[in-house]
Amino acid sequence: MDKDIELRHLRYFVAVAEELHFGRAAQRLHLAQPPLSQQIRKLEDILGFPLFLRTSRSVRLTAAGSAFLERAQRTLRNVQRDLDETRALGRGELGSLHIGFVGSAMLSILPAILRTYSESHPRVHLHLHESFTSKVIEGLENGTLDAGILRDGDPTDTVDGLDVITLSSEPFVAVLPATHPRARQKSISPASLRGDPFVYYPRTAGTRAYEKPLSIFEEHGFRPHIVQEASHWLSILRLVGAGLGVSIAPACVRHIASPEVACIPIRGAKVTSNIELACLAGESRPIVQRFAQTATLKEQSHETPRTPGAPSSRQHYRR
Repeated sequence: MDKDIELRHLRYFVAVAEELHFGRAAQRLHLAQPPLSQQIRKLEDILGFPLFLRTSRSVRLTAAGSAFLERAQRTLRNVQRDLDETRALGRGELGSLHIGFVGSAMLSILPAILRTYSESHPRVHLHLHESFTSKVIEGLENGTLDAGILRDGDPTDTVDGLDVITLSSEPFVAVLPATHPRARQKSISPASLRGDPFVYYPRTAGTRAYEKPLSIFEEHGFRPHIVQEASHWLSILRLVGAGLGVSIAPACVRHIASPEVACIPIRGAKVTSNIELACLAGESRPIVQRFAQTATLKEQSHETPRTPGAPSSRQHYRR
């Protein structure tokens, strides 16, 4: 018999129990009084005991009715909460989101994206995973990541059906020890670093991310001699500052540069470095779509001027 109880029976009962007046409860429910009375009697028949003591002058809860009221209110609250959470999930406003990112993005647009997203989606639990571009792409491929922030993602490294949107572009700078003979120059020619040992990040970070900066020197007829590798820009800057070599880096590393190094613009360099948002093509989950919308909107309002000739773009990579 319990299966015949419907949520409307609970709502009707709670209204009468809180008002202790069938007329006022009917008005509250936008019902006529006779149908309301009929439904309360049906509920009492299903339960097998009276919920109200009725007289011509008053309506009172029975002992069983008082106990049932607390349970009915709790049930309705739980149902409403579940409905609200389901709607929030459907809108992408609730749940967990795993974001992979390259560390240098934290020196660029990523903190502003995360702040804006967290403020507008406080019920989403962000799980942030710092790694190389190649590892972020791998996480998208195996499903451990929902979205990724890349630097110079390589089309040949990407999974079938990966959408990549450029969020920001910046020039590369030469990173020299403060004691280097050219450290005080306002700009530097790539050719002037021929013969200097280089400190650089590993190829495993991503093929394009590795080769793109080096192409600036190849245009001048040489390929830098890399004598030391490090996985993080802070380590690279410290090694350069210690005199182990020079390097080339996105301009954002100036934010963490110490007095031991000089970050100098490179003359004539046409290549720029891109921070990109990557998601699987056809991504339909609202929680991921909301993050992508936040990231692209933040890109449009980013204060750093975009390098001329490097507009925001969407690319669809396939093997």
